[in-house]
Amino acid sequence: MPSLKEIKGRIASVDSTRKITSAMKMVSSAKLRKAQSHVEQFLPYQKQLMDILGRYLSTDIEDFSSPLAENREVKRVAIVAVSSNSSFCGAFNSNVIRLLGETIRKYHALKYEIEVYPIGKKVEEAVKKGIVSVEQKGSYISLMDKPNYEGARDIADVLVADFLSKKIDKVELIYNHFKSMGVQIPTDDPFLPIILPKNGTQTTTATDYIVEPDRKTLLDTLLPKSLRAKIFAVLLDSAAAEQAARTVAMQIATDNANDLIDELTLQYNKQRQQAITSELLDILGGSEALK
Repeated sequence: MPSLKEIKGRIASVDSTRKITSAMKMVSSAKLRKAQSHVEQFLPYQKQLMDILGRYLSTDIEDFSSPLAENREVKRVAIVAVSSNSSFCGAFNSNVIRLLGETIRKYHALKYEIEVYPIGKKVEEAVKKGIVSVEQKGSYISLMDKPNYEGARDIADVLVADFLSKKIDKVELIYNHFKSMGVQIPTDDPFLPIILPKNGTQTTTATDYIVEPDRKTLLDTLLPKSLRAKIFAVLLDSAAAEQAARTVAMQIATDNANDLIDELTLQYNKQRQQAITSELLDILGGSEALK
């Protein structure tokens, strides 16, 4: 049985840890509010861009085809996997790494060549350590410290260029989607080839577009822009999910520390009471012996 001094030391140690986890929770909560604000500011733009493209491509005008929508025999797949740069966020990173591993095993079974663009320190470490045995393309650790459109644009442009030059035949995005404070969903989204609406598809709003200079020039500009916007939206979404996961994890850690302190305090008080009772009995026994 531990001594009173040892129990008191454990209480002090757990209390110190509780202060750290509580502070980390407050920091993550502040970062989450900022990340949610960035998502709320950018998503309406992306949604409107995609809605306009969807309605425009579904109008009853001449057929349009894009090399970005070319479905060809798949020989090489590129996967963009997004994680965090730090730990203490529950199963956030392990969920992404597990989904990445499952996807890689699926494509290995199909005899596809695979390359991974790791965005975030944790998924990059997983690739380097051989948890997932694939070719690593680039290092984007700094991009998760502060997601920015320029970095997302550069990655999207590289993927588009490789797809157009037929170095890769398919691109997928793997990340955690932020649904709520307590729910982050591991997600596998297709990126390339893009899926164009079929000509004549019904839409909720019929729109008659006047296009200048011409349809092809417009779409050749907007389609790459929409792909850049999608990468940036994924980075913002993952950043919000990371802070939500860390906030919840630190809250759970703080609650566990509180419970442990309560248990140790109770144990300390019981042993202290037993020690006092034992001393009183010794005194009374000595007193009786002197009579």
